[in-house]
This record gives sequence, structure tokens and C-alpha cells, in this order.
Amino acid sequence: MTSFHAFLGCSMDGFIAGPNGELDWLLWFDERLGESGYDAFFSSIDALVMGRASYDAIRQQSPDLYDGTPVYVLSRTLLVGPQPDMGRSRVTVYSDLAELRAALAADGIERAYVDGGRTVQTFLAEGLLSDIVITRVPVLIGEGVPLFGPVPHPVPAELLETRELGAGSVQSTYRFSVTSR
Repeated sequence: MTSFHAFLGCSMDGFIAGPNGELDWLLWFDERLGESGYDAFFSSIDALVMGRASYDAIRQQSPDLYDGTPVYVLSRTLLVGPQPDMGRSRVTVYSDLAELRAALAADGIERAYVDGGRTVQTFLAEGLLSDIVITRVPVLIGEGVPLFGPVPHPVPAELLETRELGAGSVQSTYRFSVTSR
């Protein structure tokens, strides 16, 4: 069974991107954080799961960012099935969560990195997200893509660790009870 994990950066006011998907404010801090644990996290996963917005942004800005790790895109607007590779990463689109989960299981994926605001929110709402690492950087951007959105019920989380990173950033790791398998 595949487990799902997230690793995200956000502003102090809880946004993961600006209103038009801007990440420049986050990238400025990314260069100053020091060891964030991202490399160790990334080496622990077998695949990425993301929504269309994240897929479009990465495909345009850094197509080989994932260094050959397979990418599974959850989208109702893209053509379902294999897409052109992103760098060396194989890309496949799925229109619903059940199909995506079945494909991950069939491919033997044990740990998947869930990336993108709406996709993380979907996995949280469905009770599928095992844990999340949130790095909050000291900047207010006022509006944009929120880290969290509506959930059908309160989603309790257990704080596992909080640590200070460079440039005044704080990173917290939370674990969730996975309710749907």
C-alpha cells in the first residue's frame, strides 16, 4: 500500500505561492535556509503526485527537477494517460484519486511525495496524508495559493518536531492518522 507524504514551504500568512503562482519570495529564502532535510526526504520517496498547476509550473521552470523520479498527475482537465517526459521523469495523468492510487499500487510505489496546495488538501480531506513537513519563511505576501483550504471535518495532527532553519525560517513536521486505505 502506498503511503503519502508532503514537504512544503509557505509564507508566515500561510500561502505556498503568490496569486499567479509566484515562488520568487520562497526561492529567495530557499537559498538561505541551510540544511532543510529536503534532500533526505526526496531520497526516501518513490514517486511524486501533483496536480495540474504544480505540473505546469515545474514543466515550464525546471523540467528535470525530479531527476528521473516518476510523476503522477491528478487532473480533470488534462488528457488521461502518458504525457511527454519531464526531463528524465515519466509522467502519467489520472482523472481521479481511485485510479491514481490503483496505478501507484500496481507500479509498486511504497512512498509518494504529494506536492501542490490543492492536491495536498485533497489527500488531507480524504484521510490519506501520513505526514507533512512545513517550512514557514518570515515573509507576508498577503494573498495567493493557501497552504490549507476547506476540509470536511477537523483533521488532528501530531507535532513530531519543530526546528529553526536559516534566515529566520521555522520547520515543523506533523503526522496524521490515515483513515482511508
